[in-house]
Amino acid sequence: MLEVDDLHVYYGGIHALKGIHLSVDEGRIVTLIGANGAGKTTVIRAIVGLVKLNGGSIVFRGKDITRHPTHQIIRQGIAVSPEGRHVFQNLSVLENLELGAYKLSTAEFREQLEWVYSLFPRLEERKIQVAGTLSGGEQQMLAFGRALMSRPRLVLLDEPSLGLAPLVVEEVFRAIEQVNRQGATILLIEQNAMAALTIAHYGYVLETGKVALEGPGAELLKDERVRNAYLGD
Repeated sequence: MLEVDDLHVYYGGIHALKGIHLSVDEGRIVTLIGANGAGKTTVIRAIVGLVKLNGGSIVFRGKDITRHPTHQIIRQGIAVSPEGRHVFQNLSVLENLELGAYKLSTAEFREQLEWVYSLFPRLEERKIQVAGTLSGGEQQMLAFGRALMSRPRLVLLDEPSLGLAPLVVEEVFRAIEQVNRQGATILLIEQNAMAALTIAHYGYVLETGKVALEGPGAELLKDERVRNAYLGD
């Protein structure tokens, strides 16, 4: 579904991405793990056209989208749940979800809304509540739900566990697995290597802008280098 090849990005004199290669097969959960500053969020921003590329290509469903503007990329079926949640604080939960469904018909919107509510019942309970008054975990659910409202083919999740309590992290990751089982393809960017690799079909380990390791999630969980660097063993 997604092929990223030899991706290079500079921020001024800093070489942030140094020839990144990764692929995401349809119907899979693929994770990109790494420490702060490794370049994980830059990969997301590059895929959706939010940073200038200095080399490489991005192909989505067989179509080169390397230099397409962001709004065109999103319309082709990619949705983003950004790091830090970034919900519309002064709008209600329902209004946030409506904004994610701008391209759907009324019937499609109702169907998708019911599905998102089934994933996150608390969003339905709080549908008229102002988003800025939700807890951090509820705002993460809302950001994820808003991304799903567009019926995306590929969902890019950037640090969904960041700043959340362990029980909420478990709930969010259960939802990720459920969304995947129901047909969504997911590229998951995470610092929580244990949680990410536990649910991922395939994983990449990013270090200082390069892919240092890759392989099936279960194998990376057992890899001594991954365990020493990211799992505290």
